[in-house]
Amino acid sequence: MPPSSSFSFSAPDGTELAYHVRGEGSPLVALPGGPADSAYLGDLGGLSRYRQLVMPDLRGTGGSAAPRDPASYRCDRMVADVEALRMRLGLDRMDLLAHCAGANLAVLYASCHPERVERLTLITPSVAAVGLTISAELRRETVRARSAEPWFPAAYAALEAITQGRATAASWDAITPFSYGRWDEAARAHQAAADEGSNPGIMAAYSAEGAYDPPATRAALARLTAPVRLLAGEVDPGAPPATVAEYAALFPDAELVIQPGAGHFPWLDDPAYFVTAAT
Repeated sequence: MPPSSSFSFSAPDGTELAYHVRGEGSPLVALPGGPADSAYLGDLGGLSRYRQLVMPDLRGTGGSAAPRDPASYRCDRMVADVEALRMRLGLDRMDLLAHCAGANLAVLYASCHPERVERLTLITPSVAAVGLTISAELRRETVRARSAEPWFPAAYAALEAITQGRATAASWDAITPFSYGRWDEAARAHQAAADEGSNPGIMAAYSAEGAYDPPATRAALARLTAPVRLLAGEVDPGAPPATVAEYAALFPDAELVIQPGAGHFPWLDDPAYFVTAAT
């Protein structure tokens, strides 16, 4: 993995925000999910060999400062941070990639600044900003292909508990293997690092009441002229392929890619496939 260089810029409210640059080529701004710092993205499976990855740490995470106003953690409020980063980079239009909850921020940005988006790529996206729903049965159906895995019975029982409203902290821990196409040592290490960097308070504030207006966002995305690519992991219950297909239908120019055998972090499951799909 090539080394990264770190920089900072000021958000409109004065909060100092960090971003990291890795690789060479045309810039690709990659928004992390969470909200979290960008470290868990790594170099997106080697994508930095083909693109210059610009990866911000969302406010209050990683090298970015905590804002004076906690309400500014809300997703719609962070749109201004993304625009400030674009201006800091001196880009008239930018290619924008986003993972998981970062997709909510990316589509809100595209809704507000469509003229600034050259291309949009959404990786195993959260659907909160556009108001889609994922049924419990669809989540169960998505993971059943993994029934031969030794950890499957405990993980499936935990998923049942969650979908039936009987979740405990142990239930959420038990379903972690479903997020990875291979639940191996590399996946365990990746998850441990992600857990260490997570902040439940910021995550709750990100999706606080008022963050999303799905009808307005859908209407704006229906007018987006930039090409969009959405990538789903074949066995990801967090963003099942059927739901990501619904998401793709909201755009006038969208391509859906379903990565075979992949979970929620497809660049870890098959880096070569992912890099080809994302470039």
